[in-house]
Order: sequence, then C-alpha cells, then structure tokens
Amino acid sequence: MTNPTTRVDGRTARSERTRNAIIDAHLQLIGEGDMRPTADRVAKLAGVSLRALWSHFADMEALMAASGQRVLEQRDASYRPIPADLPLAERIEAFCHQRARLLEEIGPAARASALKEPFSAGLQRYRKLHTARVRDELTSTFPSEIGSDEELLNALTAASLWPTWATWRDAMGLPVESARAALARVVTALINPADASATR
Repeated sequence: MTNPTTRVDGRTARSERTRNAIIDAHLQLIGEGDMRPTADRVAKLAGVSLRALWSHFADMEALMAASGQRVLEQRDASYRPIPADLPLAERIEAFCHQRARLLEEIGPAARASALKEPFSAGLQRYRKLHTARVRDELTSTFPSEIGSDEELLNALTAASLWPTWATWRDAMGLPVESARAALARVVTALINPADASATR
C-alpha cells in the first residue's frame, strides 16, 4: 500500500519542479532579450499548461517577484568576500572586477525589472535588497576607509549599483572593461582622491 505521506511528498516535489521550471523559463526568455515575456511564451518554454502557470503564480507580477528572488539568490551564491586586509589598490581592483561580473550576470533581469518596477512593490523591494547587498559589500571591503562616513558610503553605493552600470553599458555603449575602468576611477577618487589625481 502506498504511504499517504509519500503521495503528498511526491505531489509537493512535482509542484516545486513545475514552479522552478516556470521561473527558469521566464529568466531564460529575459536573458534571450524578451523583456516582456507573455504567460503563454513562458508556459510553452517551461513545458507546462497556462493553467499550471496560473496555479503557481497569481499574475505576471508574482512571477516577476519570484524571478527577482531567484536572481538575488544567484547573486548571493556568486559573490565572493574580499579580504579587508589586502592593500587598498588590490581591494579596489577586486571589488570593481566583482561588481562588473555581478552586474553583467543580473543585467538581463535588471533591464526587464526596470520596465515594471515603478508599478511593482515586489520589484521595488528587491531593488532595495540589492542596494543593501552592495552597501554590505562596500563596508566589509573598505571598513577603515568608510568608517562612519555615511556620505562616502552613499556615494560609493550609487556608483556601484545597476543604474550607473546601465548608463555606462547601455546609454554610453561602453564595453565591459571600459565600464569597469570607469567604476574603478570613481571608487578610487572617492576613497583615495590623492591616488586618483596621481593617475591622471
């Protein structure tokens, strides 16, 4: 006789696989350049019915929020702490290389989110979480340089977030290395102005 608990666990596992497949499909379409994937396209790529999609997500905003959570989790898994005892120049270089890598990884989802974020409390919440992550990165990488200087932390945070990166990459058309160099120049100028002047 089949154990009822086994049947429930099996249904739960199938439901989780379906949910994950829908989120994966949504992010894949965005990654391929479809900034506003429809429910029909997502369901088709995920290999599920529209009914199954709507049984897991109340609307497309709920799916966007779930995708936002997935992107945040992937960002956290990809992040590597930078030792605070490294020389300042090495920390700045490591920080900017990592920020460039992480921003490129979240780029497609960030571009798609920007279209709906003004109207979505869920997406606005994930923007705040990403901002908090960057502030934590900065204070853990440059603890002695930032100290209790809130203005410096605010300036560094703004320079290190997606909108600034999008300006360099999309509005100005800079390649990744040029955008990373611009970020390094800004971070260096804010943290160590004398060193930035010496490189001109």
